[in-house]
Amino acid sequence: MNTPGTDFPRPHGPKSPVTLRMVTADEAGQRIDNFLMRHFKTVPRSRVYRLLRKGEVRVNRKRVDAEYRIQEGDEVRLPPVRIDTSDELRQPSTSLSEFIERAVIFQDKHLLVIDKPAGVAVHGGSGMSFGVIEALRASRPRETLELVHRLDRDTSGCLLVARDRATLTALHALIRNGGMHKTYLALVAGSWQLGTKRVDAPLATDNRQHGERHVRVAAAGKDSVSVFKPVQFFGPLATLMEVDIPTGRTHQIRVHASFAGHPLLGDDKYGDRDRNAEMKAHGLKRTFLHAQSVAFEWPGSGVPFHASAPLPSELAAVLDAITPMKRTAKRPKPRRPARR
Repeated sequence: MNTPGTDFPRPHGPKSPVTLRMVTADEAGQRIDNFLMRHFKTVPRSRVYRLLRKGEVRVNRKRVDAEYRIQEGDEVRLPPVRIDTSDELRQPSTSLSEFIERAVIFQDKHLLVIDKPAGVAVHGGSGMSFGVIEALRASRPRETLELVHRLDRDTSGCLLVARDRATLTALHALIRNGGMHKTYLALVAGSWQLGTKRVDAPLATDNRQHGERHVRVAAAGKDSVSVFKPVQFFGPLATLMEVDIPTGRTHQIRVHASFAGHPLLGDDKYGDRDRNAEMKAHGLKRTFLHAQSVAFEWPGSGVPFHASAPLPSELAAVLDAITPMKRTAKRPKPRRPARR
Protein backbone atom coordinates (compact mmCIF):
# COMPACT_ATOMS: atom_id res chain seq x y z
CA MET A 1 0.00 0.00 0.00
CA ASN A 2 1.41 3.38 -0.98
CA THR A 3 1.80 5.91 1.78
CA PRO A 4 1.75 9.69 1.31
CA GLY A 5 5.15 11.22 0.71
CA THR A 6 6.74 7.99 -0.55
CA ASP A 7 8.66 8.47 -3.84
CA PHE A 8 8.43 5.74 -6.45
CA PRO A 9 10.31 5.67 -9.75
CA ARG A 10 8.26 7.03 -12.57
CA PRO A 11 8.03 5.01 -15.75
CA HIS A 12 10.24 6.48 -18.45
CA GLY A 13 7.49 6.45 -21.02
CA PRO A 14 5.66 4.13 -23.36
CA LYS A 15 7.37 1.43 -25.37
CA SER A 16 7.60 1.81 -29.09
CA PRO A 17 5.96 -0.93 -31.18
CA VAL A 18 7.88 -3.61 -33.07
CA THR A 19 8.51 -2.24 -36.55
CA LEU A 20 9.70 -3.82 -39.78
CA ARG A 21 11.57 -1.36 -41.99
CA MET A 22 12.63 -1.91 -45.59
CA VAL A 23 15.96 -0.21 -46.38
CA THR A 24 15.69 2.32 -49.20
CA ALA A 25 18.34 3.15 -51.80
CA ASP A 26 19.12 6.41 -49.97
CA GLU A 27 19.73 4.55 -46.70
CA ALA A 28 21.86 1.75 -48.17
CA GLY A 29 25.56 1.58 -47.32
CA GLN A 30 25.44 2.93 -43.77
CA ARG A 31 26.26 0.94 -40.66
CA ILE A 32 23.34 -0.60 -38.83
CA ASP A 33 24.25 1.19 -35.57
CA ASN A 34 24.06 4.58 -37.30
CA PHE A 35 20.75 3.60 -38.89
CA LEU A 36 19.38 2.71 -35.45
CA MET A 37 20.64 5.96 -33.88
CA ARG A 38 18.64 7.95 -36.39
CA HIS A 39 15.53 5.85 -35.77
CA PHE A 40 15.78 5.76 -31.95
CA LYS A 41 16.72 9.41 -31.50
CA THR A 42 15.98 9.57 -27.76
CA VAL A 43 17.42 6.15 -26.85
CA PRO A 44 20.89 6.15 -25.24
CA ARG A 45 23.65 4.89 -27.50
CA SER A 46 24.61 2.19 -25.00
CA ARG A 47 21.06 0.84 -25.17
CA VAL A 48 21.22 0.66 -28.98
CA TYR A 49 24.40 -1.43 -28.82
CA ARG A 50 22.80 -3.67 -26.20
CA LEU A 51 19.88 -4.29 -28.58
CA LEU A 52 22.38 -5.40 -31.22
CA ARG A 53 24.39 -7.62 -28.84
CA LYS A 54 21.25 -9.35 -27.61
CA GLY A 55 20.01 -9.98 -31.13
CA GLU A 56 16.84 -7.95 -30.66
CA VAL A 57 17.61 -6.15 -33.92
CA ARG A 58 17.38 -8.47 -36.92
CA VAL A 59 18.25 -7.91 -40.56
CA ASN A 60 16.51 -10.33 -42.90
CA ARG A 61 15.67 -12.35 -39.74
CA LYS A 62 19.34 -12.75 -38.80
CA ARG A 63 21.49 -11.25 -36.07
CA VAL A 64 24.09 -8.68 -37.18
CA ASP A 65 26.90 -6.81 -35.44
CA ALA A 66 27.21 -3.05 -35.18
CA GLU A 67 29.47 -2.78 -38.22
CA TYR A 68 27.06 -4.48 -40.64
CA ARG A 69 26.26 -2.19 -43.58
CA ILE A 70 22.62 -2.29 -44.60
CA GLN A 71 21.71 -2.85 -48.24
CA GLU A 72 18.79 -1.70 -50.32
CA GLY A 73 15.89 -4.11 -49.78
CA ASP A 74 17.11 -5.37 -46.37
CA GLU A 75 14.28 -5.94 -43.90
CA VAL A 76 15.21 -4.53 -40.50
CA ARG A 77 13.31 -5.57 -37.38
CA LEU A 78 13.20 -2.66 -34.94
CA PRO A 79 12.40 -4.01 -31.46
CA PRO A 80 10.23 -2.29 -28.86
CA VAL A 81 12.15 0.15 -26.68
CA ARG A 82 11.18 2.36 -23.77
CA ILE A 83 11.06 5.97 -24.93
CA ASP A 84 12.12 8.56 -22.37
CA THR A 85 10.44 11.74 -23.54
CA SER A 86 12.54 13.81 -21.13
CA ASP A 87 15.61 13.00 -23.27
CA GLU A 88 14.13 15.04 -26.09
CA LEU A 89 14.66 18.18 -24.01
CA ARG A 90 18.35 17.51 -23.32
CA GLN A 91 20.81 19.46 -25.42
CA PRO A 92 24.60 19.89 -25.45
CA SER A 93 25.82 22.94 -23.59
CA THR A 94 26.37 26.15 -25.53
CA SER A 95 30.04 26.07 -24.49
CA LEU A 96 30.53 22.59 -26.03
CA SER A 97 28.83 23.61 -29.28
CA GLU A 98 30.95 26.77 -29.51
CA PHE A 99 34.09 24.77 -28.70
CA ILE A 100 33.41 22.34 -31.57
CA GLU A 101 32.46 25.13 -33.98
CA ARG A 102 35.86 26.74 -33.32
CA ALA A 103 37.47 23.42 -34.23
CA VAL A 104 36.05 23.48 -37.79
CA ILE A 105 39.05 23.82 -40.12
CA PHE A 106 37.25 23.40 -43.46
CA GLN A 107 33.71 23.58 -44.76
CA ASP A 108 31.89 23.72 -48.06
CA LYS A 109 28.31 22.83 -48.98
CA HIS A 110 29.04 19.11 -48.77
CA LEU A 111 31.58 18.57 -46.01
CA LEU A 112 32.92 19.75 -42.66
CA VAL A 113 36.40 18.90 -41.38
CA ILE A 114 36.85 19.14 -37.63
CA ASP A 115 40.22 19.25 -35.87
CA LYS A 116 38.78 17.11 -33.10
CA PRO A 117 40.21 17.90 -29.67
CA ALA A 118 41.41 15.00 -27.56
CA GLY A 119 39.05 14.12 -24.71
CA VAL A 120 35.89 14.78 -26.72
CA ALA A 121 34.01 11.76 -28.09
CA VAL A 122 32.74 11.84 -31.65
CA HIS A 123 29.27 10.91 -30.33
CA GLY A 124 27.48 10.51 -27.03
CA GLY A 125 27.68 7.26 -25.07
CA SER A 126 30.23 5.44 -22.89
CA GLY A 127 29.77 7.88 -20.03
CA MET A 128 29.45 11.01 -22.17
CA SER A 129 26.02 12.44 -22.93
CA PHE A 130 27.14 14.40 -25.97
CA GLY A 131 29.98 14.40 -28.47
CA VAL A 132 31.08 16.22 -31.60
CA ILE A 133 28.12 15.24 -33.74
CA GLU A 134 25.49 16.19 -31.13
CA ALA A 135 27.22 19.53 -30.54
CA LEU A 136 27.26 20.28 -34.27
CA ARG A 137 23.61 19.32 -34.69
CA ALA A 138 22.70 21.63 -31.82
CA SER A 139 24.54 24.58 -33.38
CA ARG A 140 23.29 23.77 -36.91
CA PRO A 141 19.71 22.54 -36.32
CA ARG A 142 18.62 22.96 -39.94
CA GLU A 143 21.40 20.79 -41.37
CA THR A 144 21.57 17.03 -41.92
CA LEU A 145 24.93 16.12 -40.39
CA GLU A 146 26.44 12.62 -40.24
CA LEU A 147 29.84 11.28 -39.21
CA VAL A 148 31.80 9.95 -42.18
CA HIS A 149 34.17 8.00 -39.90
CA ARG A 150 35.17 7.92 -36.23
CA LEU A 151 38.10 8.68 -33.98
CA ASP A 152 38.72 7.38 -30.48
CA ARG A 153 37.93 9.81 -27.70
CA ASP A 154 41.64 10.26 -26.87
CA THR A 155 42.65 10.77 -30.51
CA SER A 156 42.89 14.29 -31.93
CA GLY A 157 42.85 15.50 -35.52
CA CYS A 158 40.93 15.34 -38.78
CA LEU A 159 37.32 14.19 -38.51
CA LEU A 160 34.98 14.33 -41.52
CA VAL A 161 31.28 15.20 -41.19
CA ALA A 162 28.97 14.99 -44.22
CA ARG A 163 26.40 17.77 -44.69
CA ASP A 164 24.06 15.72 -46.88
CA ARG A 165 23.10 12.11 -47.41
CA ALA A 166 24.59 11.87 -50.92
CA THR A 167 28.02 12.96 -49.65
CA LEU A 168 27.88 10.46 -46.80
CA THR A 169 27.01 7.59 -49.16
CA ALA A 170 29.72 8.57 -51.66
CA LEU A 171 32.45 8.87 -49.02
CA HIS A 172 31.46 5.60 -47.35
CA ALA A 173 31.79 3.87 -50.73
CA LEU A 174 35.19 5.52 -51.15
CA ILE A 175 36.33 4.20 -47.76
CA ARG A 176 35.13 0.66 -48.56
CA ASN A 177 37.03 0.71 -51.86
CA GLY A 178 40.26 2.01 -50.35
CA GLY A 179 40.03 5.45 -51.94
CA MET A 180 40.42 7.51 -48.78
CA HIS A 181 43.93 8.01 -47.40
CA LYS A 182 44.18 8.78 -43.69
CA THR A 183 47.57 9.47 -42.11
CA TYR A 184 48.26 9.54 -38.38
CA LEU A 185 51.18 10.55 -36.18
CA ALA A 186 51.87 8.12 -33.34
CA LEU A 187 54.58 7.86 -30.71
CA VAL A 188 55.48 4.25 -30.00
CA ALA A 189 57.55 2.68 -27.27
CA GLY A 190 61.17 1.78 -27.99
CA SER A 191 63.46 2.27 -30.96
CA TRP A 192 61.64 1.03 -34.07
CA GLN A 193 64.11 -0.98 -36.16
CA LEU A 194 61.64 -2.49 -38.65
CA GLY A 195 61.88 0.22 -41.30
CA THR A 196 58.67 0.92 -43.19
CA LYS A 197 56.49 -1.94 -42.02
CA ARG A 198 53.14 -3.13 -43.36
CA VAL A 199 51.18 -4.85 -40.60
CA ASP A 200 48.55 -7.07 -42.20
CA ALA A 201 46.80 -8.72 -39.26
CA PRO A 202 43.03 -9.40 -39.09
CA LEU A 203 41.22 -7.93 -36.09
CA ALA A 204 38.31 -9.25 -34.07
CA THR A 205 36.40 -6.17 -32.90
CA ASP A 206 33.45 -7.79 -31.10
CA ASN A 207 35.20 -8.84 -27.88
CA ARG A 208 34.22 -7.41 -24.49
CA GLN A 209 36.26 -7.32 -21.30
CA HIS A 210 34.61 -5.94 -18.16
CA GLY A 211 31.94 -4.41 -20.40
CA GLU A 212 34.45 -2.57 -22.63
CA ARG A 213 35.40 -3.30 -26.22
CA HIS A 214 38.75 -5.08 -26.51
CA VAL A 215 40.09 -5.64 -30.02
CA ARG A 216 42.58 -8.43 -30.71
CA VAL A 217 44.45 -9.99 -33.62
CA ALA A 218 42.59 -13.13 -34.68
CA ALA A 219 42.73 -15.30 -37.80
CA ALA A 220 38.94 -15.15 -38.07
CA GLY A 221 38.88 -11.36 -37.69
CA LYS A 222 38.31 -8.69 -40.31
CA ASP A 223 41.05 -7.77 -42.79
CA SER A 224 43.09 -4.91 -41.32
CA VAL A 225 46.18 -3.19 -42.71
CA SER A 226 48.38 -0.49 -41.19
CA VAL A 227 51.61 0.87 -42.70
CA PHE A 228 54.13 2.22 -40.16
CA LYS A 229 56.96 4.54 -41.20
CA PRO A 230 59.49 5.91 -38.68
CA VAL A 231 59.84 9.70 -38.73
CA GLN A 232 62.05 10.52 -35.75
CA PHE A 233 63.93 8.46 -33.19
CA PHE A 234 64.26 9.37 -29.51
CA GLY A 235 66.98 6.96 -28.48
CA PRO A 236 65.76 3.73 -26.86
CA LEU A 237 62.76 5.52 -25.35
CA ALA A 238 60.43 6.16 -28.28
CA THR A 239 59.94 6.57 -32.03
CA LEU A 240 57.64 9.02 -33.79
CA MET A 241 55.76 7.16 -36.55
CA GLU A 242 53.67 8.11 -39.55
CA VAL A 243 50.88 5.58 -39.96
CA ASP A 244 48.67 5.07 -43.01
CA ILE A 245 45.56 2.93 -42.65
CA PRO A 246 44.04 1.50 -45.85
CA THR A 247 41.40 -0.06 -43.56
CA GLY A 248 39.75 1.59 -40.56
CA ARG A 249 38.90 -0.92 -37.85
CA THR A 250 38.17 0.00 -34.24
CA HIS A 251 41.44 0.59 -32.30
CA GLN A 252 43.36 -0.62 -35.38
CA ILE A 253 46.56 1.42 -35.01
CA ARG A 254 46.74 0.79 -31.28
CA VAL A 255 46.38 -2.98 -31.65
CA HIS A 256 48.69 -3.27 -34.66
CA ALA A 257 51.40 -1.22 -32.92
CA SER A 258 51.22 -3.50 -29.90
CA PHE A 259 51.25 -6.55 -32.20
CA ALA A 260 54.47 -5.24 -33.80
CA GLY A 261 56.07 -5.03 -30.34
CA HIS A 262 55.99 -1.22 -30.10
CA PRO A 263 52.75 -0.17 -28.37
CA LEU A 264 51.54 3.42 -28.50
CA LEU A 265 52.76 5.48 -25.59
CA GLY A 266 50.03 6.67 -23.26
CA ASP A 267 47.68 3.86 -24.33
CA ASP A 268 46.20 2.44 -21.12
CA LYS A 269 44.42 -0.46 -22.86
CA TYR A 270 46.96 -1.98 -25.25
CA GLY A 271 50.11 -0.22 -24.08
CA ASP A 272 52.98 -0.83 -21.67
CA ARG A 273 52.21 0.29 -18.12
CA ASP A 274 55.83 0.97 -17.15
CA ARG A 275 56.61 2.91 -20.32
CA ASN A 276 53.41 4.93 -19.89
CA ALA A 277 54.39 5.82 -16.33
CA GLU A 278 57.80 6.95 -17.57
CA MET A 279 56.21 9.13 -20.27
CA LYS A 280 53.91 10.82 -17.76
CA ALA A 281 57.02 12.36 -16.28
CA HIS A 282 57.58 13.96 -19.69
CA GLY A 283 54.05 15.39 -19.78
CA LEU A 284 52.17 12.72 -21.78
CA LYS A 285 48.66 12.55 -20.36
CA ARG A 286 46.84 10.60 -23.08
CA THR A 287 47.42 8.23 -25.97
CA PHE A 288 49.87 9.81 -28.41
CA LEU A 289 47.80 9.46 -31.59
CA HIS A 290 46.85 12.27 -33.93
CA ALA A 291 44.90 12.11 -37.21
CA GLN A 292 47.25 14.32 -39.19
CA SER A 293 45.62 14.35 -42.62
CA VAL A 294 42.97 12.93 -44.92
CA ALA A 295 43.04 12.90 -48.72
CA PHE A 296 40.87 11.54 -51.50
CA GLU A 297 39.48 12.30 -54.95
CA TRP A 298 35.85 13.34 -55.05
CA PRO A 299 33.74 10.57 -56.58
CA GLY A 300 32.48 11.55 -60.01
CA SER A 301 34.61 14.65 -60.60
CA GLY A 302 37.99 13.27 -59.55
CA VAL A 303 38.85 16.62 -57.94
CA PRO A 304 41.51 16.04 -55.26
CA PHE A 305 40.72 16.90 -51.65
CA HIS A 306 43.22 17.23 -48.81
CA ALA A 307 42.91 18.48 -45.24
CA SER A 308 45.44 18.45 -42.41
CA ALA A 309 45.55 19.33 -38.74
CA PRO A 310 48.73 20.40 -36.91
CA LEU A 311 50.04 18.37 -33.99
CA PRO A 312 48.38 19.69 -30.79
CA SER A 313 50.60 21.78 -28.55
CA GLU A 314 50.43 19.29 -25.67
CA LEU A 315 51.86 16.52 -27.89
CA ALA A 316 54.46 18.82 -29.45
CA ALA A 317 55.57 19.67 -25.90
CA VAL A 318 56.11 15.96 -25.18
CA LEU A 319 58.38 15.66 -28.22
CA ASP A 320 60.32 18.72 -27.07
CA ALA A 321 60.68 17.17 -23.61
CA ILE A 322 62.16 13.92 -24.91
CA THR A 323 64.32 15.44 -27.67
CA PRO A 324 67.42 15.36 -25.41
CA MET A 325 67.01 11.58 -25.39
CA LYS A 326 67.94 11.62 -29.05
CA ARG A 327 70.99 13.76 -28.40
CA THR A 328 72.30 11.56 -25.61
CA ALA A 329 72.22 8.41 -27.72
CA LYS A 330 75.67 6.83 -27.71
CA ARG A 331 77.70 7.50 -30.80
CA PRO A 332 80.94 5.77 -31.78
CA LYS A 333 83.99 7.82 -30.75
CA PRO A 334 86.22 8.99 -33.60
CA ARG A 335 89.35 6.89 -33.86
CA ARG A 336 92.60 8.70 -33.21
CA PRO A 337 95.38 8.19 -35.73
CA ALA A 338 97.96 5.71 -34.53
CA ARG A 339 101.26 7.14 -33.36
CA ARG A 340 104.30 6.28 -35.36
